[in-house]
Amino acid sequence: MDFNDTAFWLAIGQIIWINILLSGDNAVVIAMACRSLSDRARLWGMILGAGVAVVLRIIFTGIVTTLMNVPYLKAAGAIALLYIAIDLIKPKSHDEDDQVNAADTLLKAMMTIAIADVVMSLDNVVAIAAVAKGSWVLLVIGLGISIPMIVAGSAIIMAMLDRFPVLVWAGAALLGWIAGELFVSDVGIAGQLGTATAHAYEKPAAIAGAVFVLAVGALLRFVRRRETPVTDQHQSQS
Repeated sequence: MDFNDTAFWLAIGQIIWINILLSGDNAVVIAMACRSLSDRARLWGMILGAGVAVVLRIIFTGIVTTLMNVPYLKAAGAIALLYIAIDLIKPKSHDEDDQVNAADTLLKAMMTIAIADVVMSLDNVVAIAAVAKGSWVLLVIGLGISIPMIVAGSAIIMAMLDRFPVLVWAGAALLGWIAGELFVSDVGIAGQLGTATAHAYEKPAAIAGAVFVLAVGALLRFVRRRETPVTDQHQSQS
């Protein structure tokens, strides 16, 4: 590639812009996964999380054609994404909070970010691959520059989650929405339903995914409150 070529820098600009537009869901996952970390661990969680997102996107761009054509892969990913969304909003017990140290919490956040990004990147990398046209130099430079932008987005979202906890539920619903669309768009599922029918079911499936996540999250919290002794509730409020 010619670094003095205008087309080279134009392609990098396009990759950066596409990645910013398509990384909104990644920023939400990073912010939600890191929101319970300490202030110091949060910074590392956002930086490492964004790095994982970019590295995985580079890897998947190189093998996207094969992955996109594997039947039921996206459906399995959708199920994994539903689990992640529910896990992010389920109530945490006091024992878990006391026993888990900062390193374990950071590692869990990183694993959550990595799994979610694997699932959500299958569609996103298609646009980036179209711009890069097989150039790994363009991919590495363009996506590498995007890291601080994803971190900044995660920081803004995390600050909003701290101030408005209800947004955590909105973020989980977003992941459920993505999972629903992902499930119906799977090659195997679309083959069973028919392409036109699968396309028509994308929005209903997305709504169903969001509702499912919120319903399960609410149920888990209700059960948790019923199981929590009254004395523990008073202690937690004091």
